[in-house]
Amino acid sequence: MIFAAGLGTRLKPITDTIPKALVPVGGKTLLEHVITKLANQGFDEMIVNVHHHADKIIDFLKENKNFGLHIEISDERDLLLDTGGGIRKAAHFFNDGEPFLIHNVDILSDADLAELYQIHKESGNDATLLVKERETSRYLYFDETKHLKGWMNTKTGEIKSPFADFEPERENKFAFSGIHVLSPTIFEFMKDYPAKFPIMDFYIENAALAHIGYHLNNNLRMIDVGKLDSLKEAEEHFKEL
Repeated sequence: MIFAAGLGTRLKPITDTIPKALVPVGGKTLLEHVITKLANQGFDEMIVNVHHHADKIIDFLKENKNFGLHIEISDERDLLLDTGGGIRKAAHFFNDGEPFLIHNVDILSDADLAELYQIHKESGNDATLLVKERETSRYLYFDETKHLKGWMNTKTGEIKSPFADFEPERENKFAFSGIHVLSPTIFEFMKDYPAKFPIMDFYIENAALAHIGYHLNNNLRMIDVGKLDSLKEAEEHFKEL
């Protein structure tokens, strides 16, 4: 699944007239970059959620004949469902019992997605998050068994965890890449959630019940093309990825 429904507010004024997914980098839209990467690594069935300038994304895919792949649309024009709600709305697409990969449309990377998928299948996790040791203000914390324990915003001191004994300094802290693999078992934990909810809060709230793990790749090269300054960086460096 490709997350392409966001408003792209950090890329204004570009996203006043086009969706973030269609912002060009190196002569191709972000959406095409992600689709091509997925296809090159063996993923040939995709669903793309849409909201902001949804018609333009739908038309783009039609004009390119879905790049020769099986691509469906998850329409969120009536209500933007956030990341967790977006995944659950697309549950019908993941009804074969197999794990599925989630990829933010604004992430360009050299991640081995096929490897990540296989690692998840062998892990027994309900979700496996691709992470890296890098500087950020928001960290995920995992214990020695690779299970999620909590989250912290180091700038504000805000902490989220279902564990009463959670102490961030005792755990391994990593930055999330915007790429994760989920098993259909995850939907059981979502059944009582409202229509709209963020996936990261969901992961943290269910960390004591679900198996939320990680795959660490410190050699990962990636650019989050979510802001104007990173867009300029992506133009300069995307070929290296």
